[in-house]
Amino acid sequence: KGSIALLSATVIWGFAFIAQSVGMDLIGPFTFQAVRCLFAVIGQIPMCIIADHFKNDGKTFFSRWKDKNLWKAGLLCGIPIFLACNLQQIGLVDTDAGKSAFLTAMYIVIVPVFEIFLRRKPSKMIYISIALAVAGLYCLTAVGVSRINTSDLLLLGCALAFSVQIILVDIFGLNVDALRLNMIQSAVCCVLSSFMMVFNETPSLEAIALSLIPLSYAGFLSMGIAYYFQIVGQKHLNPSAASIIFSMESVFAVIFGALILHETMTFWEILGCILMFAAMILSQIRFKKGQRT
Repeated sequence: KGSIALLSATVIWGFAFIAQSVGMDLIGPFTFQAVRCLFAVIGQIPMCIIADHFKNDGKTFFSRWKDKNLWKAGLLCGIPIFLACNLQQIGLVDTDAGKSAFLTAMYIVIVPVFEIFLRRKPSKMIYISIALAVAGLYCLTAVGVSRINTSDLLLLGCALAFSVQIILVDIFGLNVDALRLNMIQSAVCCVLSSFMMVFNETPSLEAIALSLIPLSYAGFLSMGIAYYFQIVGQKHLNPSAASIIFSMESVFAVIFGALILHETMTFWEILGCILMFAAMILSQIRFKKGQRT
C-alpha cells in the first residue's frame, strides 16, 4: 500500500517538472508557489469533507482540526516544504530540467544520513539501493554535465529541505489526519511564498490567468494529491525506502518526455531507468531476522 501511494505521487511529480517550467514563462517563482499552494488548499477542502463522511468517530469537520499534534506537524513540515519548493522553482530558471531532477533527488543520500543521526540504523540493502539509485540518476539526467552554477547549489539546498520534510513527516505526521496535515503544510507554504512574492515580484492577475493550466496541475494534483499520497505512503515505509521511491520522479519525467513530447531516450537514459527500477525493488526486500543479506 505504501509503495503504491508513493509511486502514484512520483508519477504526478514526474509530469510536474513540465508544468513548473512552463508556468514560469509569465510569472515569478514565488508567485507560482503562492498560487499553486492556494489551489492545493482549496482543492483539499471537499476531499476532507468527503473523507470525514466515512468516519464514524463522532467528530465533526471542525472538531477534527482541534488536534495540537496535527498543527505541530503541519507547521513544522510546512517550513521545509516552502524552502524546498521555492529553491527548486528558482533553480529551474537557469538549470535544465534533467540536471535539476538529478540534484533535487539527492535527498536519497541525505535522508539515510539524517536517520543515522537520529540513531536509526537503515538495513544493509538500503545502502546498495542508494548506490544504484544515484548511479541511475546520473545516467538518466547528468551524463555530459560538466558545469556547476548557482542554480545547482539552490537545487542541492532544495534536496536538503525535502530531506528534512521527509524526516519530519516520519516523526510527527504518521498519527495525524493526512489530508489535514497536507492542507496545513500547503497553507504555510502559500503564506510564506506570498510574503516573498510581495517583496520580490510584481504579480499580475492577467499573467496568473494565462498560467492557469500549469498552476492548476501543480496545485491541485502535484501539491494537493501527490503530497497527500506521500504522507499516506510514509505510514507504511521507513524514510530511506520512501526516498528511493520518490527518486522515481526523474524516471517518470523522462518517460513522459518520450511518450508525450516524442523525445528519444538515449542508451544512458534507458540504463538509468533500469538501475533506478532495480534500486526501488531492492529497497523493498525484507529479510527475516538472522538471515544474511
